[in-house]
Amino acid sequence: MAHPAQHERGHLHQHAEHGHGHAGHETHAGHAGHGRHGGHGDGGASWRTAAQATLHCLTGCAIGEILGMVIGTAFGLHNGATVVLSVLLAFVFGYALTMRGVLKAGLDVRAAVKVALAADTVSILVMELIDNTVMVTVPGAMDAGLGDALFWVALAGSLALAFTLTVPVNKWMIGRGRGHAVVHAHHQH
Repeated sequence: MAHPAQHERGHLHQHAEHGHGHAGHETHAGHAGHGRHGGHGDGGASWRTAAQATLHCLTGCAIGEILGMVIGTAFGLHNGATVVLSVLLAFVFGYALTMRGVLKAGLDVRAAVKVALAADTVSILVMELIDNTVMVTVPGAMDAGLGDALFWVALAGSLALAFTLTVPVNKWMIGRGRGHAVVHAHHQH
């Protein structure tokens, strides 16, 4: 089976050779839902595909991040310990969600771990760097209790900003056959 990014580049190349534009080619038969074809020079990754990959990553990161912040705040952990716990849990849940999907597609655990590491590591790193930087720099956010609106507003804002700034990173990586593009090779169509 051809790698999805290679397949998309080949499809774009065919259109370029025949002088066809991209109008009316919203999806490619057999790959509906993978988004629009990107323009020339972007490696075939669309913004929609990048946003979907980032949303997938955000789901795992948010579960871990929120759980870590809640545990750290509830137990009165030092801010540094809370951030470390949040980051560790974000990686655990981010990788677990990816592994769940590829295990379901028939990969063994060892292969699923490799796919998860290749697919999500950079995305999770970028997302965690952004959202934890926001949480630490918003005055009082890390010291606010679970009942304080500041805690929840800062956390929601940090995750929204992390999503927004990670989409271009994922678009770049997917367009080069890296990151979440690795997972697409194992999707069931």
